[in-house]
Amino acid sequence: MAETVGERAQTRRALRARAGQSPPKAGRNLTAATAVGLALIAVVVASLYLYTPLFVGLVTLFAVLGVWELDHALRQGRIWVPLPPVLLAAGLVPLAYVAGPDGLAAGFAAVTAIIVLWRSVGDPVGALTDVAGGVFVVAYLPVLAAITMLMVAEPDGVGRILTYVLVTVASDTGGYVVGVLRGRTPMAPSLSPKKSWEGFAGSVGTSAVVGALAVVLLLDGPWWVGCVVGAVAACFATVGDLAESSIKRDLGIKDMGHLLPGHGGVMDRLDSLLVTAPVCWALLHVLL
Repeated sequence: MAETVGERAQTRRALRARAGQSPPKAGRNLTAATAVGLALIAVVVASLYLYTPLFVGLVTLFAVLGVWELDHALRQGRIWVPLPPVLLAAGLVPLAYVAGPDGLAAGFAAVTAIIVLWRSVGDPVGALTDVAGGVFVVAYLPVLAAITMLMVAEPDGVGRILTYVLVTVASDTGGYVVGVLRGRTPMAPSLSPKKSWEGFAGSVGTSAVVGALAVVLLLDGPWWVGCVVGAVAACFATVGDLAESSIKRDLGIKDMGHLLPGHGGVMDRLDSLLVTAPVCWALLHVLL
């Protein structure tokens, strides 16, 4: 028998309660997480310098894997996204590389229409929730991932992508180190008990310094542009991390997946990178 809307809501409340009551888990395997993180960075850098379409294909693959993880995660909250058109949205990544911002905007509109039409056929119960979930997945992953293509398509695209990756990684690393050593004041205990305001300050400071170095050395730009890009990116990276924590708590899960040792799933690694992509693209586009 099909599940009613009321039963879906009851299940979601139970999952939220279970997520809020579950005891904190042990920390991740730092060695595995570091090794996987360095390997991913090496693959990204190699694809950028060897052949740019390899980087496009790599980001597209990550988009497909991320969509698959989000689909399975949302099912825990009884949200059944129209998977075929949502997977099709990974094609927005190469489309943005070829057609630029206009192509990305048109592609997003087309995918949204396909999602609505796809879900309109079948049981109407939960249709609004499922359509909203599908559009959310597309906007959260393929669209944000595709914005990296707008950076790499620039004449100095390799430098822009490396700057974007470096400031985001620096934000995560600086926040972790300072948070472990000096973290005292909880930032959002209900979402991420280990995040502290001291760690956030470490994220902003580290990312600003790395951004200044990256813009000067990779883009031949003024150091202050790098500071602005790094500091703003750190703020958005923290928001992206907290946003995904909120989603996972709402769904009653710890990780989005289990593909990457020490990290969880692809989405557990991409949360900060996705949210900082439009910020870095916009700031570098305007300030440089």
